[in-house]
Amino acid sequence: MRTVVTGSMQETIALGRSIGATLKPGEVVALFGELGSGKTQFVRGICDAIGVRTPVTSPTFTLINEYPAPFGIVAHIDLYRITSPSELRDIGLESYFHERCLCLIEWADRASGLLPPVHHEVRFQHGATETERIISVGNDTEDPR
Repeated sequence: MRTVVTGSMQETIALGRSIGATLKPGEVVALFGELGSGKTQFVRGICDAIGVRTPVTSPTFTLINEYPAPFGIVAHIDLYRITSPSELRDIGLESYFHERCLCLIEWADRASGLLPPVHHEVRFQHGATETERIISVGNDTEDPR
């Protein structure tokens, strides 16, 4: 994993843009981290890089936001309120794992066992200051994209 320290929300968005430029339809990005650690800001950057023109908002209460993209859709999924595997089945998580969808999953630890074998992981931590974030990026094959 590659670790980057960002000092502002704009830097976290910019990191998302740079990672987003390398992503392809059909990929899954699993995001891990506490509340307010920068996950949604990072997703905003990814969406900007791949051509999403709809405002990106946190899907905490809707669970899933779908954004039109040039290749199909971006599924921005927030599992914070999920408490059981049956709820994951009920929202149809696995139906988003296909070649015309880029799937971005916040609180991905709640989907343990359901994520595709090959996926990217991004881990967020609060830093030493209010705006600093420590972000580690990689995947199960340690591709540092």
